Amino acid sequence: MTGEAGRRPGIPRGERGATTVADRVVAKIASRVAGEALSRFTESAGHVPPGRRTPHVATSVRRAPERNTATGDDESAAGRQALLGEVRMRVTVELGYPSDIGAQCAAVRREVTERLRTWAGMEVSDFSVSVERLHSEHTRHTDQERVR
Repeated sequence: MTGEAGRRPGIPRGERGATTVADRVVAKIASRVAGEALSRFTESAGHVPPGRRTPHVATSVRRAPERNTATGDDESAAGRQALLGEVRMRVTVELGYPSDIGAQCAAVRREVTERLRTWAGMEVSDFSVSVERLHSEHTRHTDQERVR
């Protein structure tokens, strides 16, 4: 046991191994954060049926490119943030109507990007939020074909 520490090569800390985050973990974080962001818009959340409030997330995670750093001193905070990789993401939501759709989509984009950066150390390179369906008090009546 005493010789084991002496046999290890002097590999810098950032080059010893890599942490990977699976697509499904990133999707779960994003879905949770997007749901929290949308729940703050109470005027919209009241129109969406309970079973349809959870946003659907599709992600693609790729590992960050290798960095050539001679010493750990020149490693910046931005370099450490992108250490684990980049994410391409598509979030599909259902919103209540009438409401501020743009503000809700912006809140989802902002909060998911921020939390993935702080929690998972990942940068979001491509992010789209699409509205799959709008719900209003008039659309709850299924016997009507058209809302005027």
